[in-house]
Amino acid sequence: MADDGAVTVYNGSITTTDAMTQNPFSIKVGLAQMLRNGAIIEVTNPDQAKIAESAGASCIVVSDLFQPGEAMRRIREGAAMIRSQGDLTASGNIVETIRSVRKVMGDIRVLTNLDEDEVFAFSKKISAPYDIVAQTKQMGRLPVAHFAAGGIVTPADAALMMQLGCDGVFIGQEVFRCSDPYKRVRAIVEAVRNYNDPHVLAEMSCGLEEDMAGLNLDSVEGTLGTY
Repeated sequence: MADDGAVTVYNGSITTTDAMTQNPFSIKVGLAQMLRNGAIIEVTNPDQAKIAESAGASCIVVSDLFQPGEAMRRIREGAAMIRSQGDLTASGNIVETIRSVRKVMGDIRVLTNLDEDEVFAFSKKISAPYDIVAQTKQMGRLPVAHFAAGGIVTPADAALMMQLGCDGVFIGQEVFRCSDPYKRVRAIVEAVRNYNDPHVLAEMSCGLEEDMAGLNLDSVEGTLGTY
C-alpha cells in the first residue's frame, strides 16, 4: 500500500489528504468506499443492467471469480475492496457465504484482543503484512470496503450479511431468474440500506414468496451448525 495519501472513513464520509489525487490506490479505496451500504449487481446483458440501475443498484458489474486467500494479503497486493464469497453456483445457498464472512470477522476479533507484542506473530501466521494487520487491529475492521457474495437472493440474505459486518453485497445474475426481477432487486437494495429495520425488511419481503421458493434445504442440512 502506498504511503503518500490516506483515506479515512468517519460514519460513511470520506476524508482524504491532498496527496490522494496523486495516489491511484487512494483513489481506488475512495471509490470503493462510496459503494458501501449498497448492492453490486452482476449482469450479463443491457436489459439486466437497466433493471439493476432503475432498482437502485450502487454498481453493475460482469466479473470473474476472485482468487481465494487471506484478505489482508490482498490489500497489500493492491485490493481496494475485499469480497468474501461462498457458493457462486446460483443455487441460492447462502450457508457458505455466512461461513466465509464469519471467518473473516472472527479473525479480526481475535486480532483486536491480541497484545501489541503478539500482533507480529499473528501477521506471520497468516502471511499478511504487519502494517496492514496493525491497521486492522486499530480500526477493528478491514481497512478497505468488505462485501459478501454468493447465495444472496433475498432481502433477508442481504440484511444478514450487513448485520454480520459487511459493507455491502454482490448479487449474482440468478436474481433475474424470476417473474419480476425489478421488484426482487429493489427489495434487496432496500434491505441493504435498512438492514436493521425489521419493518422495512418485512415490507420488502412481501410478495416474493414465489420467487424465493426453489432452494432445496435438504442439500445443506446439517451444515448450519459447523461454523
